[in-house]
Amino acid sequence: MLTFGVEEEYLLVDPVTGRPLPRSEEVRALAGPETTVEEPEVQLELLQAQVEVATPVCLTLAELGGHLVRLRHTVGTAAEQVGCRVAAVGAAPVNGTGPVPVTPRPRYLAMQTNAGQLVDEQLINGMHVHVGVPDRQVGVAVLNRIRVWLPTLLAMSANSPLWHGRDTGFASWRTLVFSRWPVSGPPPRFADLDDYESRSQALIAAGAVSDSGQLYWHARLSERYPTIEVRCLDVQVRVDEAVMLAGIIRALVATAIREHKDGDPVPECPLELLQAATWRAAREGLNGVLLDPAGQRRSCGDVLCQLARHIGPALEASGDGLQVNTLLQRHLRRGTGADRQHRAFTEGGIPAVIDLVTSQSVRAQPPT
Repeated sequence: MLTFGVEEEYLLVDPVTGRPLPRSEEVRALAGPETTVEEPEVQLELLQAQVEVATPVCLTLAELGGHLVRLRHTVGTAAEQVGCRVAAVGAAPVNGTGPVPVTPRPRYLAMQTNAGQLVDEQLINGMHVHVGVPDRQVGVAVLNRIRVWLPTLLAMSANSPLWHGRDTGFASWRTLVFSRWPVSGPPPRFADLDDYESRSQALIAAGAVSDSGQLYWHARLSERYPTIEVRCLDVQVRVDEAVMLAGIIRALVATAIREHKDGDPVPECPLELLQAATWRAAREGLNGVLLDPAGQRRSCGDVLCQLARHIGPALEASGDGLQVNTLLQRHLRRGTGADRQHRAFTEGGIPAVIDLVTSQSVRAQPPT
């Protein structure tokens, strides 16, 4: 069974107004010194109104869900002690009266110098799923096979419809904000590992990015861990949604490894169609049509059924089939985080949205 883990980014907000509050240092200090491998479980992010958590390496969905519940509770409790709340939201629903200070680390300060306005507007939060792969060569083969499913994953995860107190008209505004960096969006198809590394080095040499950490493709090879890192997801309101998406992504990677070993053809989809599919997924979430892995317009239901058939054997092999399918059906009935934010905004305005994305973070329950 493939190992996996999750990183989640959260926003720290005023409990009354919902405005971002720069309290990350205090929250991190109170959240505790636990570490996983070489990294603390609770980490600082680019802006001081954000924190990130990282689970240990996990083998089962139950283990992953347990860690996410623990980490959300730990960070949420620390935030309340310093007068703010943790919001599991893909983009800040409201902004403050001025820019949020940057975390004073050399890397972040250099980003502010080079792209000040982009950094000021980086009040966005994602969920990153790491899945172990045998080696980097296999990792590139996996990237080539899962890239066609990234827009579907994005649509399922959409949780950022509001910005500056207004409805953006997009289910994942976070995707649009992030797309302004030089290297972002769906990855190209790579010939092999040498091609991946030479393209990456060429982008660094050209000055497009300062290092491999700024290759913000929606899926990439991790430089720190022997994993594929899927980065296209908005952070989720609920732990069970995060567990569902992590289970689906692990099954996608397992399926890709099997197909690679069997010599199955690599799915073909031009980069421009994947970019169009990404924009549509960010615009509509699961309310409308999606582009399937071949770039054809289909109903959301048809594409999700196709995904379920594609990863079904891998889910059954890992013992995750029943839980992931149950969570998926619940997700479709409940709607994406963007759908629920829309409903809350219509019924109660920003206060209702803030209550939605903060109360369920702190009072997280294990997935069932």
